[in-house]
Amino acid sequence: MKITVVGLGYVGLPLACLCAEKGHDVSGLDIDSARVEKISKGISPIEDESLAKKLKKVKIRATAKPEECIPKSEIIIVCVPTPVDHSHSPDLKPLIDSVTTVSKHIKKGSMLVIESTINPGVVEEVVAPILKAAGIDPAKNDIHLSHCPERIDPGNKKWTVENIPRVVGAVTNEALKKAAEFYRGIISAEITELSTVKAAEATKIMENTFRDINIAFINEMARSFDMLGIDIMEVIKGASTKPFAFMPHYPGIGVGGHCIPVDPYYLIKRAKQTGFDHRFLSLAREINESMPHYTAELVEKAILSKAGIMQGAKIGVMGLAYKANVDDIRESPALKLLSILRGKGADVRAFDPHVADMSDFVDLNELLDFSDYLIIATDHAEFKKILAEDFKKNNIKAIIDGKNCLDMGAIKGLKILYHGIGRS
Repeated sequence: MKITVVGLGYVGLPLACLCAEKGHDVSGLDIDSARVEKISKGISPIEDESLAKKLKKVKIRATAKPEECIPKSEIIIVCVPTPVDHSHSPDLKPLIDSVTTVSKHIKKGSMLVIESTINPGVVEEVVAPILKAAGIDPAKNDIHLSHCPERIDPGNKKWTVENIPRVVGAVTNEALKKAAEFYRGIISAEITELSTVKAAEATKIMENTFRDINIAFINEMARSFDMLGIDIMEVIKGASTKPFAFMPHYPGIGVGGHCIPVDPYYLIKRAKQTGFDHRFLSLAREINESMPHYTAELVEKAILSKAGIMQGAKIGVMGLAYKANVDDIRESPALKLLSILRGKGADVRAFDPHVADMSDFVDLNELLDFSDYLIIATDHAEFKKILAEDFKKNNIKAIIDGKNCLDMGAIKGLKILYHGIGRS
């Protein structure tokens, strides 16, 4: 089948590759000309070894011109970002622009799938009206409009775009069956059909809100246990021995990525329009948003105990990406932490082997040589291999382990001040 994937980012590009692997004729539409050029040459714009290999094997026609692909396609899948603005209000402009473009070129009888994460009601209240304004009525099956919320975990080698189960909802029963049939043809996992498109929209929001709430819970417990002199990691280890009802989550310097720190706001804002106040969700967001500030307080306390002054203190931040072993900096708490510390007058510099263009150093050795104080902001594999002796050789005075990933005992044994999130 002829397929166009709109948006060739962390979601759209792996999906486009998967469709091509399954034998479909795939085009990719993106407004980023540099990205289009790279993909056209078989080069991945995303740091992902598996994706890089696939792009060398499969054929994807990348373009910035919708007229070259959408009119010829039987299936169009929209995978554009759905961010929030500075006031945490949903920003649907990328989605609206994409659907408007699609509406000008899509042929009747085609399938349009929205994979972008959206709050309940967007397909029927935002997407469908755009199509109807162009003379296309999804309710009459002029096109088959559905929503299959993306599920992808960048850097996860076990769970990929091909084997993660999916859910699908649609405007009509016919559209639902067609969408489910398509996804069953490319994904080797269960496809669950939901009775309404709103239920499908709400599914992704609830998944990520669940994680945000549990991370907020464990972050709050870490801060409480720190005051009580209890090691949060040991408590999690103990609680995890219960074979039911407990699911381990881990504290850190904050929550990053395009999903968990964003999606709850979509539901919070949408619910307010109906007169419902999500106090629990809002509190979880407040706790997780505060973690970079809390980490900065730990750093400041450590520096004041050693040097007595923050001004000019040489702080090295290890990691800029929001999670381990990827180059994704979207909503990264490390960036917020850098800003906070610089606002306190410290000389803060960072290194991330996966984000070279934003790093202040060429390699880790340069960072260690510069720093008097270190913060582990991302638990990259490269950082977890560092021995305590290496910190000692570089005269590191204190380490704030924002991911609780280092050997606390070995570091403290060398008389280096150590403080994790919920352990010290």
